[in-house]
Amino acid sequence: MMYKIRNLNPISPVYHDILSADKYLVGAEVEKPDAIIVRSADMQQMDIEDQLLCVGRAGVGVNNIPLDKMAQKGVVVFNSPGANANAVKELVVAALLLASRRVAEGIRWTLDNADDPDLAKLVEKGKKQFVGPELAGKTLGVIGLGAIGVMVANTGAALGMKVLGYDPYISVEHAWSLSRAVHHSTDLSEVLRQSDYLTLHIPLTEGTRSMIDAAALEQMKKGAALINYARDALVDTEALREALESGALRAYVSDFPVPALMHVRNTVFTPHLGASTPESEDNCVRLIAGQLSDYLNVGTIRNSVNYPNCALSPVTMPRLTVLHKNVPNVIGSVTGLLASANLNIENMVNQSRGEYAYTVLDMHVQPDQALIARLQELDNIYRVRLIMPGR
Repeated sequence: MMYKIRNLNPISPVYHDILSADKYLVGAEVEKPDAIIVRSADMQQMDIEDQLLCVGRAGVGVNNIPLDKMAQKGVVVFNSPGANANAVKELVVAALLLASRRVAEGIRWTLDNADDPDLAKLVEKGKKQFVGPELAGKTLGVIGLGAIGVMVANTGAALGMKVLGYDPYISVEHAWSLSRAVHHSTDLSEVLRQSDYLTLHIPLTEGTRSMIDAAALEQMKKGAALINYARDALVDTEALREALESGALRAYVSDFPVPALMHVRNTVFTPHLGASTPESEDNCVRLIAGQLSDYLNVGTIRNSVNYPNCALSPVTMPRLTVLHKNVPNVIGSVTGLLASANLNIENMVNQSRGEYAYTVLDMHVQPDQALIARLQELDNIYRVRLIMPGR
């Protein structure tokens, strides 16, 4: 039996390295897929077919996927954090220079005067209007110390900047990756007040929406620059416009063009280029392909955005995986039904994440389909799946 995977967007062919043609049927026209790989296609209104087991987002943002709806249909959704981190980091460094040296304005001015016969003399006179400070010795504030934020912070330190990093939820892995030259601040107000350049690297949630509002902008150092290569809605547009027009904020560079700001002085927008490198696209697809393969064949969940992560050993005996609501008595009802069928559980793992949980049971004897159907009918169960050794 082959697993069937549908691509909703064109993707890098590097998936062939992991999803081999003898075990997986992959393509845009695949019907009744076991898995879906998506980049930007909008899945919010898509019908979720019963056989669908998982979705892999070749990127980080998952606003185009209905996460709770998927979870309640027993569909695990993955993303690929860190796969595009270096690409975004490099563009953020370019954004720092754009915010500092007035490069974009200088290019536009040069093009506007390209036909002047005395262009060389005009350049010598005109360049004074584009004077801008160097980065070395300035303070860089980094809000969010995930894969991208850590890389940006470390690069800022390597460029001779004083770096303040803020992330109350920094992981152990990312903390170990952070340069000793980066000061990990626990006070957001301190970062806002001291930064000459502030860069955002946090996800968009209801808690972070308009995080940089009028109150935050008032705390920032007069003449500071704001860099946003995370999500446009992290910043209050009207408050930002007022800060730019008053001169309280020196510059705003973002990867998300906003119509209300397009003609505001000292703004530079790039057309969502953060992850637009061939290396980034390859990395995302490789990571997603590996995660889908691990889940389909072993049951391992890695980098899910709607279910808990769960690392599992190879399948050596019949394995039942159960996606369910994270409420009391669910595990007891599952194990009780298995016990009533005189089936022994050799090993069990349970992980939870908010409203959703994942339980994996390795059995000495294979449960029959009638028993699996009875398990599926239990209250608060979203999906029961049997994975056999050697599949």
